[in-house]
Amino acid sequence: MGKPTRYLGGEWQAVVKPWEEAEVRLVLAYPDVYEVGQSHLGLRILYGLVNEAPACLAERVFAPWPDMEAAMRREGIPLFTLESWRPVADFDLWGFSLPYELTYTNILNMLSLAGLPLRATERGDHHPLVLGGGPLAYNPEPLAEFFDFFFLGEAEEGLLELIAVYRRLGGRRAGKKAILRALAGVEGGYVPSFYRPVYHPDGTIARLEAEPGAPLPVRKRLVADFEKAYFPLRFLVPHQETVHDRGMVEILRGCTHGCRFCQAGMIYRPVRERSRTKITEEMEKLVCATGFDEFSLTSLSSTDHTQIAELLEELVGRYAPEGITVSLPSLRADRFSLALAHKMQGNRKTTLTFAPEAGSERLRRVINKDLTEEEILATVEAAFAAGCQRLKLYFMIGLPTETEEDLRAIASLAHRILAIGRRYDRRAAVTVSVSTFVPKPHTPFQWRPQLSLAETRARQALLQSLIHGRNLELQWHQAEQSVLEGIFARGDRRLAKALLAAFRRGCKFDGWSEWFAYERWQEAFAEAGLDPAFYLLRPRTYDEILPWDHLDVGVTKEFLVAEDRRAERGELTPDCRVAGCHGCGVCPAYGLPAVGVIRG
Repeated sequence: MGKPTRYLGGEWQAVVKPWEEAEVRLVLAYPDVYEVGQSHLGLRILYGLVNEAPACLAERVFAPWPDMEAAMRREGIPLFTLESWRPVADFDLWGFSLPYELTYTNILNMLSLAGLPLRATERGDHHPLVLGGGPLAYNPEPLAEFFDFFFLGEAEEGLLELIAVYRRLGGRRAGKKAILRALAGVEGGYVPSFYRPVYHPDGTIARLEAEPGAPLPVRKRLVADFEKAYFPLRFLVPHQETVHDRGMVEILRGCTHGCRFCQAGMIYRPVRERSRTKITEEMEKLVCATGFDEFSLTSLSSTDHTQIAELLEELVGRYAPEGITVSLPSLRADRFSLALAHKMQGNRKTTLTFAPEAGSERLRRVINKDLTEEEILATVEAAFAAGCQRLKLYFMIGLPTETEEDLRAIASLAHRILAIGRRYDRRAAVTVSVSTFVPKPHTPFQWRPQLSLAETRARQALLQSLIHGRNLELQWHQAEQSVLEGIFARGDRRLAKALLAAFRRGCKFDGWSEWFAYERWQEAFAEAGLDPAFYLLRPRTYDEILPWDHLDVGVTKEFLVAEDRRAERGELTPDCRVAGCHGCGVCPAYGLPAVGVIRG
């Protein structure tokens, strides 16, 4: 069996609390393999939060790799947690992180391995309540049939309140229905069984009916004071290497650059910073507590922190002599500078990642990426001059209004960047990573169609013919996987039939190319009587009721419509931190000042 340390538990600083002393017992689940899930910062935050609370315990479970699953089914071993090796079915609450549409079959597989009925209506008072949260909770409708409850928003703000409600009612003794009614009263709480969509004959939604007392709309929960937000200072340290095998300090949350394709930039507004003092304090405690030799200053756009240059200078100066690396995630090319590049390179950073997203300046204006080719080239020149040897560039194909000229511009830009790098170092290399644009809920492009499978393959083939050569690599996402992601991203409850049919055909680990079986999914959609084109290729009108319209992220529909129309005209909307408030709606919705960034 491969990588047995995935299932052992007992990691440094894992928390094992006495089972009999806990009044509420929670499983935190990530529907992917251990090394992916254990890298997830949100899971680390919630694990620490619950285990520091009295009378509660939290344990972890991940999706077992198929070899382990086969052994478990053969031996009759139910899905178990890593801390106590108890069956998941023994717990009160089972909370799933929902990171990516292609993990949906893993969720069903984990429910099955735990011995739980898959449909929420078939689970009784004696079963754990199955909860979901994370990015995909902003449109959880394809999963509504399988979950009891979703939490919309930032869970560290509401999870302990949910647990307190459950505890106050006396847990399972109160009965499932009574518990769900109480949980629906917590801000951010969404009980899908309390709502029923009604459809037009053409398949679009006619209306949403809610039970009396069920909130409509359901508003996301927000951490208003990020300086005081909970953050764990004793990270669990895995036995094995994980995808992000490092410590992490979250320095800010939210983004106001307003990229029109970006769901995270809309759902995590407004921008909230931790202070430089707070960050350095957290970093020092984590260094002492974990022994990691690399730390990442994480956020959607870390170079947007108002003190990032000073912060990097302080942290690199403090920890580089001890052999500890301080890194940033992917960088915005328009906020990068030679001085910052030198700070990073002083930390032995030889590979940097940028995301131009589109090859032409015209298309970057469409997606609200205010970045000229001259700025991109100046930035990469600064990076190579600072000693960077490799650059990774992220682009998308299939963006609204994209033409062949825009695709060719990706290749042209990549070749020009490589030429700059080779002026400084003959070993300089450039990797171009190309994903397919998937329209996401709560974004200005949520009404736009996605590329067909055939057109996606054709555009990938064009790029393959243009981007190749020594030290120039092209990477691309499997077109069929992007199709499936697009279907479920904007899907409704009827997709549950296809999801269940695919699971019964053996689909799992759909995000892993070696396990993805597109032909099984085609069979599943046919069995369910669903046309994937209805979800994927069909443009929506602004007055159509969308499956997620009853879920309120604070950004108004009027703002999203205005941004989509500005995209069609190729007009930029400046960052509100620079140009002032554009009226997206989120700050007044939460009683916050419309200042663009809330500083610690």
